[in-house]
Amino acid sequence: MMKIDNPASGSWTLENNPTSTAVKNSCHPNLKMFLAALSFAYFAKALTGSYMKSTITQLERRFEIPSYLIGIIDGSFEIGNLLVIAFVSYFGAKLHRPKIIAVGCVLMSFGTFLIAMPHFIIGRYKIETSVRSSVNSTNNLSPCSASSLESTRAGDRPSILSSKGCERESSVSMWIYVFLGNVLRGIGETPVQPLGISYIDDYAQSENAALYIGCVQTISIIGPVFGYLLGSLCAKIYVDIGYVDMETVTITPGDARWVGAWWLGYLIAGIITLLSAVPFWFLPKSLPMPVEKHDTSCTPEQTRFIKDSPSMEHKFRPEEPTNLHQMAKEFVPTLKSLLGTPVYIIYLCVTIIQFNSLIGMVTYKPKYIEQHYGQTASKANFLMGIINIPAVALGMFSGGVIMKKYKLGIMGAAKFACGTSLLGYFLSLFFFAMGCENSKVAGITVAYTRAEGLSNQEQSLLSNCNLGCLCSKREWDPVCGENGITYMSPCWAGCTSSTGSGRNTVFDNCTCVALAETQTGNLTATLGQCPRQDSCDKIFPYFLALCVVSSFIISLGGTPGFVLLVRSTKPELKSLALGIHTLATRTLAGIPAPIYFGAIIDTTCLKWGYNMCAGRGACRIYNTSSYRTVYLGLTLGLRTVSFFLCIPGFALLKRHIKRQEKNALTNGSAELETLQKEDNSYTHCEQFIPVSDRNPDRETRL
Repeated sequence: MMKIDNPASGSWTLENNPTSTAVKNSCHPNLKMFLAALSFAYFAKALTGSYMKSTITQLERRFEIPSYLIGIIDGSFEIGNLLVIAFVSYFGAKLHRPKIIAVGCVLMSFGTFLIAMPHFIIGRYKIETSVRSSVNSTNNLSPCSASSLESTRAGDRPSILSSKGCERESSVSMWIYVFLGNVLRGIGETPVQPLGISYIDDYAQSENAALYIGCVQTISIIGPVFGYLLGSLCAKIYVDIGYVDMETVTITPGDARWVGAWWLGYLIAGIITLLSAVPFWFLPKSLPMPVEKHDTSCTPEQTRFIKDSPSMEHKFRPEEPTNLHQMAKEFVPTLKSLLGTPVYIIYLCVTIIQFNSLIGMVTYKPKYIEQHYGQTASKANFLMGIINIPAVALGMFSGGVIMKKYKLGIMGAAKFACGTSLLGYFLSLFFFAMGCENSKVAGITVAYTRAEGLSNQEQSLLSNCNLGCLCSKREWDPVCGENGITYMSPCWAGCTSSTGSGRNTVFDNCTCVALAETQTGNLTATLGQCPRQDSCDKIFPYFLALCVVSSFIISLGGTPGFVLLVRSTKPELKSLALGIHTLATRTLAGIPAPIYFGAIIDTTCLKWGYNMCAGRGACRIYNTSSYRTVYLGLTLGLRTVSFFLCIPGFALLKRHIKRQEKNALTNGSAELETLQKEDNSYTHCEQFIPVSDRNPDRETRL
């Protein structure tokens, strides 16, 4: 009588008449561990990715680069994916998938640490300001006369000190380290999705696969919650915290020149990503297959016994030696077979366009909240993490639950995904009505007086009130006048004296403020831009509410759409289909979308900053109306195009389903022959089961 000593590891003792319940369980223990490990890896990579997007404005200001260049840095993650994803998806599916995922997590953590490196090798952040922290509160500083002397001497050219700084920075652009670190992150992230999802689909019961995928996707959405919250926290902390006296810092988090401790979040994210690699090293290459994915030559109960019997443990999942040469030869024919599927091709086209819209929108949404509604970077990231992202997570999870509850097929999943996307599209149209007016900046968005017209930007900066000051046009050190209008600097406000020091500096005798008020006397200006109008603050809560509702509805179709991709391809092509899908979306959406979105947003800039080399730096203020038009218009325009492609997509999918049904009828006779052979194979199966123990009502216990 056969007996195994270790029942805890899945062994069996025939004298107790066991029959396996493993396949009746909804989830094998090792599959549970894999689900937990994959969820944590998704969480880590999503946290880092969302934190990257939360630091966009911080990186722009720290390295003095425009939005399109930030788009290139953001797209470098997809470049890393592009380099290896096709090969990892194909060869990785035939190798030890959990260990390959572990290696990827380690690479992601190293890339994250590399992104933070520039902070430790670059100099301290220097703020362009006319305020001196060393000025005693009893002394006076005359911005107008000081600027006159400096401008007359320098003529808007960079100073000698700036030239030296330029020479130091020109040897290597520090943002290159961020670019390379993000590329390494992309390479490391490559195996996580295609190998992880295919592993679940291979070893989970078909009816539960959608729910498991939905759970993993939901956890991956929770990652951005913590990513944006981490971004919110770090944005409040000054970039050089611990190295400078905060009393000497004259700007606040609401200033367009403020840079938070962006590097700190990358260190934290790198440690979390490194920890996510640990569980995968201890997971097996393969797991027991569910009953419905077994050979039907034996009855289910016989199959369950054979599957878990020590003498037949490789019967259900033979471990074949890896033949890399053979796999390489089969790669091109396999790829041709996949790309020859019309349903898959139209699905790719639709998702590529949808991802262009989604990635561009998400990348610059915190910046849109900052610029359009006058919120700080910290608050914008906080709202993204605590309000918007949970709605997306709930939608993704709900989509998986709906798939399971109503047992939606391929066509049902396609209709559900398209319907939710279309409803979210119509709701998003209301964003156009939730606009704010431009900030009142003298000489840029409003004239110095009602009598003066606002013509060419360079000419309108000058007015009779500041003509004698000879202020620098490159200067951006905003002050808020008593009249509620922002001026580019105390010099442009015509202020002739100041009292106080640091953040408490008050500029007096500002002639431009007095001119706008048509008054005489001492009118003052304080540091920083003037707050937005009350009407904009009233619109902002409605904007947030609409963001939550539209995000939830659109994300409802996320899981059904993903399952549609998996189920519309042949089982042996699933890993490659997922890999090519990821490759296409990353290449044609992830890389270009942030770049052209950023380039178009740059066209709405009204005032540029300058770096040490006198080149154009980060934008200080945007045309709010134009920003809203191009940002929302491009986002919704792309989605409009994708809906037109859905029309032929449904026709092709319907034809695909009919072809599958026809093939099933054709193969019916072959299945009958298989059933007739069951009696013959029963003799082969029953030799492993004692006659006295053939009780279908009894179950094997682990």
